[in-house]
Amino acid sequence: MNIKLAPSILAADFARLGSEIEAATRGGADQIHVDVMDGHFVPNITIGVPVVRSLRKVTKLPLEVHLMITDPDRFIEAFIDAGANMVSVHIEVLPHLHRTITQIKKLGAKAGVALNPSTPVSAIGEIAADVDFVLVMSVNPGFGGQVFIPHSLKKIAGVRALLDGAGNRAPIEVDGGVDLTTVESVVTAGAEWLVAGNAIFGAGDAEKAAKAIKDKAVAAANA
Repeated sequence: MNIKLAPSILAADFARLGSEIEAATRGGADQIHVDVMDGHFVPNITIGVPVVRSLRKVTKLPLEVHLMITDPDRFIEAFIDAGANMVSVHIEVLPHLHRTITQIKKLGAKAGVALNPSTPVSAIGEIAADVDFVLVMSVNPGFGGQVFIPHSLKKIAGVRALLDGAGNRAPIEVDGGVDLTTVESVVTAGAEWLVAGNAIFGAGDAEKAAKAIKDKAVAAANA
């Protein structure tokens, strides 16, 4: 397993965003997770293209943009132009998901599909061979600092089985409630990319917190 830590800037201090990202990077972050919310698909409003463009200037790490919005097709090209290396979209809002995945790849980014807690694994059956990664939401999206939903572990294992059955070794990413108490079980279930926000940026020392989570994840992967 190739464990990657993806700190979510949703929980960072935006007045010190550059230094927060630098600290997480020193702690072992592999990519930066950017949550884009529109107040419609999820009950919160966050950031847009200008912030991603600014992030591109302050970090060399890959930027992963998670589009929690009702009409992602309208904005995918703009986010990739701004510097996004990976884009994940929600199956719940996309009746033409294959077309969207194809477009993300055509624009030069990795394409991921995100699943809300109530969305069954089977929903991505027809697209399983085509995705570059799958994002399993282990909380209901919209706000940081939520508690991990335990049955997400079974869902992670189910996604892994579906991808393997499609001949696709794409990694599974998990977002929501990932911290030192849950990271081991998440990795054991099959996740390789780990999104952590409050557990890193809310810990008082982002570098130390990121290193602790990454070390525990790697140990679980190698066990």
